[in-house]
Amino acid sequence: MGNPEAQGPLEEQRLGPVVRRREQVTPGTTDQRLLDSEGDSEWVHTDPWRVMRIQSEFVEGFGALAELPAAISVFGSARTPVGSPEYDAGVRIGQALVEAGFAVITGGGPGAMEAANKGARAASGISVGLGIELPFEQGLNPHVDIGVNFRYFFVRKTMFVKYAQGFVVLPGGLGTLDELFEALTLVQTRKVTRFPIVLFGTEYWSGLVDWLRDTVIAGGKASEHDLTLFHVTDDVEEAVMLVTKEVGR
Repeated sequence: MGNPEAQGPLEEQRLGPVVRRREQVTPGTTDQRLLDSEGDSEWVHTDPWRVMRIQSEFVEGFGALAELPAAISVFGSARTPVGSPEYDAGVRIGQALVEAGFAVITGGGPGAMEAANKGARAASGISVGLGIELPFEQGLNPHVDIGVNFRYFFVRKTMFVKYAQGFVVLPGGLGTLDELFEALTLVQTRKVTRFPIVLFGTEYWSGLVDWLRDTVIAGGKASEHDLTLFHVTDDVEEAVMLVTKEVGR
């Protein structure tokens, strides 16, 4: 094969499944970079390393939640004041879900999430909190018995859907709307089946429902059937009945 140095610069480099050519060839090998103790720590912030972090979050989440019984995810605003009617409704919903035989999963934060966890704990049920790393994160509320903190929203959202048989959505902000429309899209596209969604608080949600009907559906951007993908109620017992009846309870 002759002297490698006499053959000129390397034109093609194979790094596992990756092929680099011409100016994209990098010096050294993957093993060399792994074993080299010199250099900075920027490698921990590269995309391939992030894949490992993402994988580890899925593994931790699956491991923590795989043995949960049937569960319902409850969403709502972190800004819901303690003692408000919405907070009290969250407590009653959490308690009623446990009494119906379900574990309760929330985002683990304060406000409406804390309320649902508090109700679940008061009923001696399983109270789960799935937190997220945020600049203003306040940590898991004290009523969480099983807690998992995530770096990545999409991993956390997977856990909400995978380990719940339905959603109860209390009044909330952008994060709550994000979870709601994620669930509606999964049901609409049949990525998940038998997944009831209940919006609690007709006064709060009526404007959104009107907009979906009078603007989105009227404009041909969704179908009339899409309004049947969720229910709206002000009654705790009805909310629990609606969200549990479709999962064999």
